[in-house]
Amino acid sequence: MKNLIYLAVLFLSVACSSSSSNEKATEAEKEVEVNTVGLTDAQIKNAGIQTGAVRSENLNDVLKVNGVVDVPPQNIVSVSFPLGGYLKNTTLLPGMHVNKGQVIGIIEDQGLVQLQQDYLVAQARLRYLQQEYDRQKELSEEQVAAAKTFQQVNADFAAQKVQVKALAEKLRLININPGSLNENTISRSVPVYSPINGFVSKVNVNIGKFVNATDVLFELINPDDIHAALTVFEKDMPKIKVDQLVKVSFVDEPGKEYDCEVILVTRNVDMNRSGIIHCHFKTRPKNLLPGMFLNASIMIKNMPSLTVPEDAVVRYGNQQYIVQVNGRNNFQLVTVETGIRENGRVAVRSKETELAGMQVVTKNAYAVLGKMKNTAEEE
Repeated sequence: MKNLIYLAVLFLSVACSSSSSNEKATEAEKEVEVNTVGLTDAQIKNAGIQTGAVRSENLNDVLKVNGVVDVPPQNIVSVSFPLGGYLKNTTLLPGMHVNKGQVIGIIEDQGLVQLQQDYLVAQARLRYLQQEYDRQKELSEEQVAAAKTFQQVNADFAAQKVQVKALAEKLRLININPGSLNENTISRSVPVYSPINGFVSKVNVNIGKFVNATDVLFELINPDDIHAALTVFEKDMPKIKVDQLVKVSFVDEPGKEYDCEVILVTRNVDMNRSGIIHCHFKTRPKNLLPGMFLNASIMIKNMPSLTVPEDAVVRYGNQQYIVQVNGRNNFQLVTVETGIRENGRVAVRSKETELAGMQVVTKNAYAVLGKMKNTAEEE
């Protein structure tokens, strides 16, 4: 009895499995049928269906991106004082404009006095050794003095010249002219000059603070090469070329646009699958500061594309399709992705089918789609 029950259960399971397989096969067949349909000449005429080929042409597009105002590293200057000292005075504030050669701070330290003293003392000794060298040279030539004495004086004279030269370069490093230095011009303070025309980005010190040679006192920015750095996704990078027109707007002036042009397209992509496009302002806005957020529209011209009229693209569910003319009065759906739209035409691409030259329905494609779906429901 148990064996009979087992056999009955097994038979029912096999029967259900077979039924389920048959249902799936039927659904698969319907799925194939739902993407194709045949129409009569009368149906095509009454629906106003027109056909044409997928065309290859150049389209123009506008790519919307975001970015920030950026400054290249060579236009950012960090001002330090090579020998260290106390900041005696400065009037700088972030945002202030400075001119090249303008005094932007004064450093005071006893080490500065010592350096000037060492230079003047070394210079005085050099003059003495110069005279001694000339005298010993003359005596050596007349063989009055020993050659060893002249050699010693010559060595001392050469070493002193090196010392004076080194001290002179240290003075020039802190903007003191060795040629104008004497016992009456020794000073305990030294001015710090701006090396560029630009504006102040950072002030890192206050009056009375001791600064080391490695400390950055001020950060200055040269605005001559300030530009827009735009973030573009990887898939859009091939569309960007040097000299393309870009229109930029800022958050505080959303209705005003500034013209830029692409000057550099980076050749690497970051971990977010995006790259940076550098754009030069044709007319630089006032009060432009590094780090400001901006919106941009990149004008993409003459983008090679395969196109169809916008009416040729139909949507069903979550997919977009074009209707391929497959033989006489037979039609088939082809899944596509759409891209650039211009003047009533839209770029299309397909991962499954070669679209170039394909004959498709260009007008009243929805009539064909409706007939396909109605036929599927009737079946």
